[in-house]
Amino acid sequence: MNQADKNRRKHKQNFDAEEIVSRIYPFIIRVFEVYEIQNSGEALYFYGTPKTDAEHITQELWPPLQQRKLEFSLKYELGEHVLVIAPEKTAREKPWVNLGLLVATIFTTMISGAVMFGVDLGNEPLEFIRGLPFTLAIMAVLGSHEMAHYVAAKYHGMRTSLPYFIPFPTFIGTMGAVIKYRGPIPSRKALFDVGIAGPIVGLLVSIAVTFIGLSLEVPRVDPLPNVLMLDLGLPPLFIIIQKLLGVTGDSLHPVAFAGWVGMFVTLMNLLPAGQLDGGHVLRAMLGKKAAYVSTAMPFVLLSTGLYVSYWLKEDGLIWIFWALFLSLFAAAGHPSPLHDKVELDKKRILIGVITFIMGMLCFTLVPFKFMG
Repeated sequence: MNQADKNRRKHKQNFDAEEIVSRIYPFIIRVFEVYEIQNSGEALYFYGTPKTDAEHITQELWPPLQQRKLEFSLKYELGEHVLVIAPEKTAREKPWVNLGLLVATIFTTMISGAVMFGVDLGNEPLEFIRGLPFTLAIMAVLGSHEMAHYVAAKYHGMRTSLPYFIPFPTFIGTMGAVIKYRGPIPSRKALFDVGIAGPIVGLLVSIAVTFIGLSLEVPRVDPLPNVLMLDLGLPPLFIIIQKLLGVTGDSLHPVAFAGWVGMFVTLMNLLPAGQLDGGHVLRAMLGKKAAYVSTAMPFVLLSTGLYVSYWLKEDGLIWIFWALFLSLFAAAGHPSPLHDKVELDKKRILIGVITFIMGMLCFTLVPFKFMG
């Protein structure tokens, strides 16, 4: 017997149809008039007539069924409405994948950090360890962002994976990290808390890292051959920290650069469009009206990119690229929370407004440009 057959048999053994019906039937008849029940051995099929719309049925059934680790779907087949209920199919987590990607990202960011410290890796490959300070800083910035999402999602009973770090040969050695959400969003409150947790925590860590980096002595680096240099545009928040510390000069310690990266990531994530963090937050704050802002954002970014490129004669491709990227996010729309009619409290609305303002303090028209 192969593993798939063993899992199927175990699934059937754990499927007690009579007990499930006795526990969930009182919830079902509130929203669904049942005239027939069938048991396939792996799922229950309730045939009947909905008493309300599909959105309200989902709102009513998801909490009690999720509590009992059951999943459901409402279908219309051969002229009949069918409510299908089955044990929740939990995706098997593979923590070794998360760990492997984490180790790989530590390695790639350390290489990028070593280059920032002026290490010639072609002649001194073992000196990549000198990039460790940058690795600690950038992993703290990006990791805290995703872990904040993870903790907030778990707090609200949402199913989510551990963070997946993405090693990539960019100038910072990574494309960031992501987590996977599974299942519906319980409420606008949960959507807001999960969406805003990452930017808030990530930005706070970025500010702390920036303070630390600006307090360190900038290493003397001789430009390496065939290595592109970055000319950074400093956002207002970064400049404020510089002035508080009395720091001058254009060169940054790699740790301070990690703080800059954190601010840039916060800005991009807080763009109020689609399923970015800013899109989640705005959707929770405004409800379905947020779709108007989400649809407008690609045009705002495209206009910004064209202004930078043709009026300021600078490189505005980053904004043009994100305009095209966000147009796909906006077109896909945003899934509605189960309890969408329950609006946010004033405290969360205020936190949301302040967070968007902090995000704007991370904005600069020309974030960076490459120099040969």
